[in-house]
Amino acid sequence: MLNRIFYTLCLLLIFVSSVNAQSADEQHIVRAKVIDGDTIPCVVLDEVRAFARHKFKNRRAQIRYTRLVRNVKKVLPYARMCAAEISIINEGLAELSTEKEKKAYLKKKEKELFEKFEQPLRHLTITQGRILIKLIDRETGSTSFELIRTLKGKFSAFVWQGVARIFGSNLKSEYDSEIKDAEIENIILLIDEGLI
Repeated sequence: MLNRIFYTLCLLLIFVSSVNAQSADEQHIVRAKVIDGDTIPCVVLDEVRAFARHKFKNRRAQIRYTRLVRNVKKVLPYARMCAAEISIINEGLAELSTEKEKKAYLKKKEKELFEKFEQPLRHLTITQGRILIKLIDRETGSTSFELIRTLKGKFSAFVWQGVARIFGSNLKSEYDSEIKDAEIENIILLIDEGLI
């Protein structure tokens, strides 16, 4: 008899606590699948990325990596702003019909961009410039050479490529996230996650 009362009280306690735990604010409606007569809730979870700690062979490798992180942090915002500006320019060009209007629009945008970005970009190091060229390809899907050729013409692209080659850079550099630029890609992912 005592066991029966104890079990009844336990069941009543569990029932009351479960009713209290499931107030109207805490209830969630989720999708469910019925498999073999059993209802299984289906919940989509947010993606979680796990990153291994970076291990260095020696002090020199650590300094090189730290310098690369600093350089990527400095030029990544410019590459993303470039992608946004290219998108805006392409939308503006799509609305214009004549070549004269397009040339005037491009000249106006070029002047605005030079005023906005010339001074900060002049203070980049050669290494940061090379990284920026690759990140522009990553963000826009086109090399810097292709962008200049499309917007300004073949001759301008040739001239700017010549200037870049004088400083040891190449506007035709492509971003390779799998092999050559895997370390930069990893740094960008860490930046986007807020881990560095």
